[in-house]
Amino acid sequence: MEIKAKDIVLKFLNALNAENFEAARDALDDDMQFNGVLGSRNCADVYIKDMSNMRFKYDVLKIFENENDVSVFYDIDMNGKKIFTSGWYVVQDEKIKSLRVVFDPRPLLEK
Repeated sequence: MEIKAKDIVLKFLNALNAENFEAARDALDDDMQFNGVLGSRNCADVYIKDMSNMRFKYDVLKIFENENDVSVFYDIDMNGKKIFTSGWYVVQDEKIKSLRVVFDPRPLLEK
């Protein structure tokens, strides 16, 4: 039985929230591509290393699925600041192949 793309993304986010970075890494394709407001990563291992250092917490507000594309609206706790964010996940062969994230970075840049 094939696992739904939405379930793979939710499992990934739950693993990040639990700081189970091994389980989170297991949800990613080795060549996973990340593109975000403040940078990009071209490898799952590099992305997970960053996530293990930042330890963000994800509060999923809404999730949409269209075949292999999953869109998530969430509030992310980034160093004590709650940031409304949108993530677009592409799942292939039951692994997250790419993630594109958009948010307003101004609260993070304030001193």
